[in-house]
Amino acid sequence: MSDSQSRVCILGGGFGGLYTALRLSKLPWSKSETPEIVLVDQRDRFLFSPLLYELVSGELQTWEIAPPFEELLANTGIRFHQAAVQSIDLDGRNTTLSTGVDLAYDRLVIALGGETPMDMVPGATEHAIPFRDLEDAYQLKERLRVLEASDQDKIRVAVVGGGYSGVELACKLAERLGERGRVRLVERSDDILQTSPEFNRNAARKVLSDLGVWIDLDTTVESIGPDSFTLVYREQRDLLPVDIVLWTVGTRVNPVLDALPLPRNSRQQIRVDATLQVEGHPDLYAVGDLADCHDADGQQVPPTAQAALQQADYAGWNIWASLQDRPLLPFRYQHLGEMMTLGSDRATLTGLGIQLDGELAHVARRLAYLYRMPTLDHQIRVGLNWISKPIRDALSINA
Repeated sequence: MSDSQSRVCILGGGFGGLYTALRLSKLPWSKSETPEIVLVDQRDRFLFSPLLYELVSGELQTWEIAPPFEELLANTGIRFHQAAVQSIDLDGRNTTLSTGVDLAYDRLVIALGGETPMDMVPGATEHAIPFRDLEDAYQLKERLRVLEASDQDKIRVAVVGGGYSGVELACKLAERLGERGRVRLVERSDDILQTSPEFNRNAARKVLSDLGVWIDLDTTVESIGPDSFTLVYREQRDLLPVDIVLWTVGTRVNPVLDALPLPRNSRQQIRVDATLQVEGHPDLYAVGDLADCHDADGQQVPPTAQAALQQADYAGWNIWASLQDRPLLPFRYQHLGEMMTLGSDRATLTGLGIQLDGELAHVARRLAYLYRMPTLDHQIRVGLNWISKPIRDALSINA
């Protein structure tokens, strides 16, 4: 970085962080004003998390849903640091990485996302598996492989949390395990998918029923052991045998931010203005799960991948505008609907006046996610692989 060149540091390479960096790199900078764009993430791969379920079921491969940052950022001018964030000095405009590197910044984007709290019940940390990143998916796949290779008659899996992640996981696992599977979905409220449209909820209920998933509503987990867990329903406790417990409940803001004197809500999310600048800190931007954001129309922005993608467009533009002394744009969130996978060839989709379920929704979901993959090169590689897969499968069967 030259003495006159500004630097934009982006902490976190998820949807909010990576897509902000890519947006920034494509904006109309003059040669003398182009900032150094630095992306920091502790992992070497971006994760397209809505497709993580397909990694467990074997429908997709790691390279399709988790391409390396080095590949995605080639020829973009974006510099990548693989490191954890150790500390942030707001007064000195500097962030220190776990590798010992200090990065001074003119604009900082905090997009570190969240983590699944595993200390909500005794035994969860030791015996349950979260489902948020590649390591979680690999751990689950290995546990399934061992159980499937054993002579055990039934494989008992409990998925804690009846939200989107829990329902999608339960469907994939029940389908994978087939007759050997005994999949249980545990939800503390009186219904699954509380925030989902009724159409999607009904479609999910039907598929769960068809797959033989047992749903425990109004039920909480009291504790988890190595081969059993305790459920509480109307003050009645049941100790049940279980082989795998998957924990999909809750989100906690990245603990590296705990020491920062930033405005927060009751869930410890960082409060931002409609321009996505942290309140009282015009050089800081926060996007994604950790941002408490109300858009220009006052609506609460949900902590979803869809919202993070939209925030990235605005964050990139507003950083460009702030460095060019131009007016910033207030973020306007557009809810484009929701999609859920309900098995290898079933999904549900609502949005923009459309309601689909079954195989057609499955195809539409895949195409929508293909379009949203981070670079054109990756879209082409994955798209060609998806198109050619039925041909390869047919040839292997006939071989």
